This record gives sequence, structure tokens and C-alpha cells, in this order.
Amino acid sequence: FIMGTFIKSWIPQCLQILGSPCRLFHGCNRLLTSEIISYYDSINQCKKELPEYFNFASDVLDEWSQLEKDGRRPANPAFWWVNDEGEEVKWSFEELGFLSRKAANILSEACGLQRGDRVIAVLPRVPEWWLLNVACMRTGDWGIVFIPGTSQLTAKDILYRLQASKAKCIITNDTLAPAVESVMPDCQFLKSKLIVAQGSRDGWLNLKELFVVTSADHKCVKTRSQDPMLIYFTSGSTGSPKMVVQSHSSYGIGFATSGRYWMNLTSSDIMWNTSDTGWVKSAWSSVFAPWICGSCVFVHSMPQFKPAVIAETLSRYPITAFCSVPTAYRMLVQHDLSSYKFTSLKHCVSGGEPLNPEVMAKWKIQTGLDIYEGYGQTETVTICANMKGMEIKPGSLGKAVPPYDVRIIDDHGAILPAGEEGNIAVRVQPTRPFCLFSEYLDNPEKTTASVCGNFYVTGDRGIMDEEGYVWFVGRADDIISSSGYRIGPFEVESALIQHPAVSESAVVSSPDPIRGEVVKAFVVLAPAFVSHCPEKLTHELQQHVKKVTAPYKYPRKVEFVQDLPKTATGKIQRKVLRNKEWGR
Repeated sequence: FIMGTFIKSWIPQCLQILGSPCRLFHGCNRLLTSEIISYYDSINQCKKELPEYFNFASDVLDEWSQLEKDGRRPANPAFWWVNDEGEEVKWSFEELGFLSRKAANILSEACGLQRGDRVIAVLPRVPEWWLLNVACMRTGDWGIVFIPGTSQLTAKDILYRLQASKAKCIITNDTLAPAVESVMPDCQFLKSKLIVAQGSRDGWLNLKELFVVTSADHKCVKTRSQDPMLIYFTSGSTGSPKMVVQSHSSYGIGFATSGRYWMNLTSSDIMWNTSDTGWVKSAWSSVFAPWICGSCVFVHSMPQFKPAVIAETLSRYPITAFCSVPTAYRMLVQHDLSSYKFTSLKHCVSGGEPLNPEVMAKWKIQTGLDIYEGYGQTETVTICANMKGMEIKPGSLGKAVPPYDVRIIDDHGAILPAGEEGNIAVRVQPTRPFCLFSEYLDNPEKTTASVCGNFYVTGDRGIMDEEGYVWFVGRADDIISSSGYRIGPFEVESALIQHPAVSESAVVSSPDPIRGEVVKAFVVLAPAFVSHCPEKLTHELQQHVKKVTAPYKYPRKVEFVQDLPKTATGKIQRKVLRNKEWGR
């Protein structure tokens, strides 16, 4: 029902799973464990094919707009943006449709973009990013392919992305415009530049000015389910970032399950996800999952992550669902939350890196809420998650999310028994899940190499227990092999965080003349321990890890640092530390 003709033609069983329109739209009932069971049974029995045509803008957003007009959706914004200066933007689904149609006309008329052209958008958290995202779906015969990028990109990064993607248009703000201009001579495919700024700039089209004079009369294009919709650049363990292609159906339909059952969203909810617009988690939790469920997408401009700003925002606004990376939760539980009241907050989720059980426990003590961890990649939708109503096993990624059949396999593609460590993989034979990426663009070798036997291999190592819960061990390239032992960094980091001296840590391999490599921990100390003797504290932490986990996993090397290298979304960059250790 929530996706109009898609639901009616593809999985009518979902009407029974999701419940009646009244129940869905007003969110008056939440899932019970028995409903989780029937949900899994129903989804696994659903074998109907995708519709031939699907477009998220027309089949989801415009459907919600109509329900809004008919009074069948609660009085809840579709989009709500705020900043530290007290400015605020609110749109209904109808207003979102009106403005995104204007933006679609700007792309096709002023920018001259056509069928399948690619657009790179390098913008911070500004409302225009959401409009342009939807506008690309609406226009260009099969849609224009949207390529998000983080505003922390350098001129070199921008050049690589423009050349690799052959993008015809780039959209950015006045801060990054000079970087784009510096690489223009080497970008032969680039035809137009669109700036999101108050004033004009030579050689650039101004989005705000064009909005004033552009019509909103626009008919959404008819796109096939498997037509390309998004491209994300994602870094591997070696080489330059790869281009991951997602289709209109893979993300446009694929997040229906996780939106409703992992994020626990209904049309009455207000969802705040703190991810940077350049990262895939923003597409997950700030576009597709909440809007599939008719929820309000809440955005704080927040140029930098500050625990006080997060806490104040959760207290001030009626946010019901919150999503952030584990690093953010770690920083929040170390912040004094006693003076804040999160009166509207009901559900918290996390993803992007493993969540330490210690952090989960502290968050529960301070807020009374569980954190439901999920796991996926740029190439996928949610692979595993702790669903609402499911028993949470602290430290686990949860269970497989339909339609994925998740297994732990060896290096030859054979399924391993419960309790054995191997590669986390998703079955792609005999049927490839529709919500898996289409390809690594212009890189058939990498696309082929991502499959082993009957499975897509994530590149992550893990263990599955007898109940089907998946436990993360580490990235395949993060695993430490010391004296014949294989050690996952997450276990060591989880042990370290339990010590009061440790604010946060990152564990990597370090070269050793005897053992080949050993465990090294980079530790950020809690303020009360900064003045302690480093030698004594090192020994204390080593003994602590030996007691908490298997002794062979203890860090033979410890280095105390002021902070850890992180991505824009707060994920710890172990690769940077590992390369430093190995002199790369």
C-alpha cells in the first residue's frame, strides 16, 4: 500500500505483513515477537518478480503526497531541517514534490542533462541536497544518475571522481567551487556547474536564482526497476575508490524491510540520522528507509559532530528515531546526559562499524533505550540487523534481513558450520537478490571477484551462532595474524573499552621480527588518566585484556594518542593507522 502500484503488483502479501493503512499510518501498534516470526515466514515465501517499471519519486513520494492530501497520513512533515542559527525548513510531501519538480526542470533545461547523464553533488547537509536527489530520479528519460560526495573532498579527490564517472554536471557550494575550478582543464566531460549559494559566481549556474524563474510543471520519467539511479564511490583495501552502481529498485524498494522492521518507522515518526550527505548511510536512513515508511526526515546542518549539540537537539525536537555511528554513541555516553530529557525518543539504531557491548550498556543506563545494531555495505541494503521485537545479543549484528540469505563461507565458497569464523557472504545463486548492487562501473574484474561460488563476499569476517545471529570479527584486511593466531580487532577494542582509562581505541597489526605481526592498540585516554604513568598504564591495560578475552589477543604494543583518524561520519580509519605501522 505504501508504495502504490509496486506493492499491488509485486508483493501483495506485504499488506498483511505491514498491517492495515490505519495501523501503518498512525503507528498505533508496534511489532510483537510473534509478528516478527510471521513476517519472516511471509517474506521468505514471497517469490514474485520485480515490477518492470519503478520510480521512487512517483511510486513512493508522490503516493505519500496523495495520501497526505486525502487526510490519510498524520500531520507530520516529510522533511525538517534546522541549524545552529535558529533557521528552519519544513516541507510536506506535496511541497517536496513541487520543489523537486522545479529542480528536475533546472537539471534538464538549464544544465542540459539528458538520459543517463551523471551528476556529482558535493554538498554539506543543506535542504537542496534532498531536492536534487529526488530531482535526478524524476528527469532524463530514465533518470539522471546521482553521485553524492562528502564536502571534505580535496581537489584531487574531485578530479578523480569527475574523470572516473565522466560526470556531465557538478553541484557544490562556494566553499568547494575553487577546488572544482582548479581541476576544470582536466575534466573534458564536464558540461555544466551548478552552485548552491546566495551570490552569483562567474562560470556557474546559481540554483537559488534558477528556482525563482523555473516552472514546477514536470512529468516524472518512467524508469525501469533495474535502471541505474545512484553511484557511490567506495574505497577497497587496495587501489582507487570503486564506483558502486545501485538501481531504482535496489535502494528504492530494498529499504522497505529495514525501514519498517529495523528502524521501526511509521508515518508518525521523525527520523534523525547524523550521517554526512556524501556517505551511503545518508541514502539509507535520510532518504529511502524513512520516506518509504512515510516518516519525517529530520536534518541538523551540524558542520562538526558535537555531543552537546546532539543531546540538545534530541531534547528540543520531537525526534522519535535516532541513527548514528558507534563512535558517536561512545562520545555521547562519555558526555554528561543527566541534564537532558529525550522525551520523544523511542528507538535507536546504529551501523557503519561494530558497536561495543559496553557502549550499548551505558546508553541503556543513561537513556533507558536499547541500540539496535544493523550491518550492510554500499553494495547492499541492510544485510543483518537486530529487528524490533527480536532478542538483542550485545555485540551481535543480528540476523539476516530478507530477502538476503546470509552465510559464513570459507575461501572456496563452502558454507561453514555454526561457530566457525569465515567470510560473511550473501547467496546470489540461483537467484541474485534485487537489492544488491548492479556492478562496479567500468570494472568487470572487481565485479566478478566479488563473487565466490554461489555467494557475494562482503570482505568482512564473521561467525554465525546456532540461532543465526552473526558476529563481526573484522574486515578481511583488518584481521591480525600473529604466531598462527587470527585476531579480530573488534574483540580487543571491546575489551579495552571496558577499562575506565580508555575513552576509545583502535587496534591494528604491527610488524614484529619474530611473530610476523602483533596486536597494537592506539588508545585515547579518559581525562582522569591522562597524567598517569604511560608504562604502568600500558601494563595495566595489557593485563586487563588478558583477563577479559583470550590472553593471546592482548596488545603487545600500546600507543597513547590524542585522537584517532576518522571518516566524516565518525568511523575509525584503521587502515590509516595500519599503513603508518607498516611504513606505507
